[in-house]
Amino acid sequence: MQQRYVGNSGLRVSALSLGTRSWGGETDEQDASELLRMFLDAGGRHVDTSASYAGGGSEALIGSLLGDVVSRTEVSISTKAGMTTPDGRRAVDTSRNAMLTGLDASLARLGTDYVDIWFVEAWDGNVPLEETLSALEFAVRTGRARYAGISNFRGWQAAKAGAVSSVPLVAAQAEYSFLERGPEAELIPAAEDAGLGLMAWGPLGRGVLTGKYRGSIPAGSRGASVSEAACVEPYLGDKPSRVVDAVCMAANGLGRTPQDVALSWLLSQHSVASAIVGPRTPVQLKELLDAQLAPLPPQIARALEDVSAAA
Repeated sequence: MQQRYVGNSGLRVSALSLGTRSWGGETDEQDASELLRMFLDAGGRHVDTSASYAGGGSEALIGSLLGDVVSRTEVSISTKAGMTTPDGRRAVDTSRNAMLTGLDASLARLGTDYVDIWFVEAWDGNVPLEETLSALEFAVRTGRARYAGISNFRGWQAAKAGAVSSVPLVAAQAEYSFLERGPEAELIPAAEDAGLGLMAWGPLGRGVLTGKYRGSIPAGSRGASVSEAACVEPYLGDKPSRVVDAVCMAANGLGRTPQDVALSWLLSQHSVASAIVGPRTPVQLKELLDAQLAPLPPQIARALEDVSAAA
């Protein structure tokens, strides 16, 4: 798998990053172990998690696999702080105290003394940005984090963070796919200007771009889950369906899978360093690893961009 530089830094990550949002929840230890080993054997390198995933359960599961299943030197790891979901409600606190306390807890769960990228997970309008960034600076200066980044920031927020941070920020995470083209308007230009590489989450439109929701909601999918249905529902309307149909038609004509078409287009976009995929099972991961991840023919890429621009 291709290794790509993140922004203007010397850090390289795999074109696909292994997202672990479901780990410690839907994905158990046995499947997680197999997913990680498959990913690394295929040339993947970067694993993305967060203190907010499964209340820290995702980090703890990764930590249980380091040393036994893989060595720490085989993987690069990113995690995030600043957001919790007590009682299922989103709560943001990016104060210096909350950030650094969260980082120490993350490192303990991961069983490592550093992470490769540490992200502030969300913008917090109640805390001065300089205070939040001071936590990132301290983490990098003390070796707890090799690099720092921002996640789920708007364009102007990313531009401001890049301008006032005392340590170089290397990456921005945001949802980006054929079904979410929003970052192109402001975030991507701001990230490029600040030297940040984009690490795109939700590159398959929360699973909808695979085509599995065409016609019905399959049993066992996130769309059929009481806890996850609201996450998928925004992409099941008429406009997203037309985009999915176009992606599936292009995939059929090219002899490729819809996943391959969606990921190949995304990875061809300027400033995108990695696509964060979140397979819940080894079968799903194999489908992704079998993708060509090769640029689409220009005329097909343009046609898909035209269709998805209106989504």
